[in-house]
Amino acid sequence: MASSLKHWDVEDKAFWESTGKKIANRNLWISIPNLFLGFAIWIYWGMVAKYIQQLHLYNTELFNFTFMNDEKPYYAVTPTGEIGSEDAYRALMYLLPAVAGLSGATMRVAHSFMVSISGGRNVKFMTTLLLIIPALGAGIALQSPDTPFWIFVILATLSGIGGGAFASSMSNISFFFPKRMQGLALGLNAGIGNLGVSAMQFLIPWAITFGLFGGLGGDPYAYATDSGEVEYTELKTTRSIDLLYEEERKHIALFDRYAAHLRDQRPEWLEAFDAAFEPYRPALLNPYNR
Repeated sequence: MASSLKHWDVEDKAFWESTGKKIANRNLWISIPNLFLGFAIWIYWGMVAKYIQQLHLYNTELFNFTFMNDEKPYYAVTPTGEIGSEDAYRALMYLLPAVAGLSGATMRVAHSFMVSISGGRNVKFMTTLLLIIPALGAGIALQSPDTPFWIFVILATLSGIGGGAFASSMSNISFFFPKRMQGLALGLNAGIGNLGVSAMQFLIPWAITFGLFGGLGGDPYAYATDSGEVEYTELKTTRSIDLLYEEERKHIALFDRYAAHLRDQRPEWLEAFDAAFEPYRPALLNPYNR
């Protein structure tokens, strides 16, 4: 069983080699995966928000939030089936990663001195225990499209514990290593721990394609069409093309304004400009043959 340290002097080379090195390395290799998972839980709200929005784009009955909107839904698609403005619903989804980020930044203030008060082991234990709440809570909340938005806000706030844990983790590890080795130890802790951010960007899109947790993950979402229910992956391509087309229309409008500006400012370039872009004119005027 682990016990509290009675003597600790890592600057003493003899103590470091006989006792300190083993304890320090053990704490480091526990801290790294702990921080990795903390960052993963903290940062996944950007991906969660993205997929909630995609679900709502196809079927406005799914995750049809009315949060702080006078009990009115944020329609990304109008009731008549036409593609409407997605800005309001997208702005609402951005609130989730924003709340998680603000929560994590705020909690770092408390985490910066919690190790000196409670001890690194106790802080690590409580941080890990508390992060189970947003991790499991998000999985349960996403199983029902009727989950109120304020529940997601609370879960995003709690996930900020993972971001705040960075401060306590770095403070804890610096205590165990001598000054000559703190750079390497803190670099490993912070560098590998921060990989939790990148890992979720790759793992979430892969994990949602199959029942990773079996029946515990709930039923997959499907979308009602005129011909019956169609799986999400089959609809995703069609909708992606629609979105890409709208984006290209915006880019073309921007290009037209830029071209007009060049004609006004550099009329001597007009002939060369038109000749250079003549082969592309049909595509610019009618992208995707639509």
